[in-house]
Amino acid sequence: MDAVIGSSLPVFIGVTLALMGFCAYMTGRALAMTWRPVWHAVPYGMLLAAASRFLKYALYDGELISFTGYVVDAVVLVAIAMIVYRAYSAMMMVKQYPWAYERAGIFGWREKGGAAG
Repeated sequence: MDAVIGSSLPVFIGVTLALMGFCAYMTGRALAMTWRPVWHAVPYGMLLAAASRFLKYALYDGELISFTGYVVDAVVLVAIAMIVYRAYSAMMMVKQYPWAYERAGIFGWREKGGAAG
């Protein structure tokens, strides 16, 4: 497992999921609240994964150049950012256009029954 993630499991949980996961959460939230497209989460998630690799290297003597570790970090952080983006986009659509849309679960919205369409 250490060879795949490039560090020990507690370091992965602490740095990637807790610290950088929070950063990915805030990134997805910021992208949604400024009405940016969802694909912007990909380069930002990749930058966060690079920062995660560096923190693991600098603080916990992990591998700096670990391709599989970087890919795992990037996939996890991009996924967090995109999930949060979708949840906040749904909230923003309903909040911005309350006469036209209503919530349809955490990640979606639908037209209200009386809306034209």
